[in-house]
Amino acid sequence: MVDPERRAVLVAHSRSAIKHGSQSFSAASKLFDQQTRERAWLLYAWCRRADDIADNQDMGGPLGDQSSAEERLALIRKLTGKALSGEPTGDPAFDALGVVAEECGLTAQMAEDVIEGFALDAQDWRPRTEADMLRYCYHVAGAVGVMMAVVMGVAPDDEDTLDRACDLGLAFQLSNIARDIVEDDAAGRCYLPAEWLVEEDIEPGQHTKPHHREELADMAARLVALVQKHEAAARVGAARLPFRSRWAVLSAARIYGAIGRKVRARGTEAWNRRTYVPRSEKALYGARAFLSALINREKHPDGPITWGIKDFRPNA
Repeated sequence: MVDPERRAVLVAHSRSAIKHGSQSFSAASKLFDQQTRERAWLLYAWCRRADDIADNQDMGGPLGDQSSAEERLALIRKLTGKALSGEPTGDPAFDALGVVAEECGLTAQMAEDVIEGFALDAQDWRPRTEADMLRYCYHVAGAVGVMMAVVMGVAPDDEDTLDRACDLGLAFQLSNIARDIVEDDAAGRCYLPAEWLVEEDIEPGQHTKPHHREELADMAARLVALVQKHEAAARVGAARLPFRSRWAVLSAARIYGAIGRKVRARGTEAWNRRTYVPRSEKALYGARAFLSALINREKHPDGPITWGIKDFRPNA
């Protein structure tokens, strides 16, 4: 049992982390009840800190020196293991994970699924197929969605609902990929499947060049189509959450979905400046999400839902 004063300190640290690290997630978290909100902050603090260690950066800023990546991964795993064992780590973000894991039943496998995403980047991994890209999206975002669902009260063994939480994370990351294609290329990374690049007849390493903007816009549209598919599946799971959690999830889904749709709408101009959702639009999406959460009549998406957590865990 964590000392209440120590917990309060960790919550304050985590609140600061999400406020500076993600305005969208910070805004969405305010829709939770107090207990869920604090737990979401605690989980976010670990995710942000682990990501920063993995990429040698500060609060998601520019990437630092990428040498010694394996040492940084080892440090993340060591501190995460200590946190999940209830040991003090000397790092408030990892201690925050220990608190929320104890309170909600987060498992070592859940945490390792997230860390595996950092490992893929450390290996300079590139997706060959669409399935490869979705596996990456699972590890860097879908797995976080699973942990967030447990924070919101979903039972750790409720596989179907956790699969739908995974869908929401996939949708978020696919929107990020569409928005950040040029930024990722500048950092030496590419998350577009190699098969897509071949289909578009793009020379290796040339996909962000001006003469390929039409092809880039085509691939962004394919990404957004996947966003919409997984977002629709996620709504099925959101319908099972308590009202305030449902409202928060649907708000975040609308905001992140808007990023992808804006990229698609801007076509070849999408990467001339960063795509974002203004506060006024976020407020509008929050209001619409409130009505959706209140009515709670989300339709099952067309076609079968084929992806689940087990598809992304080789040994599951």
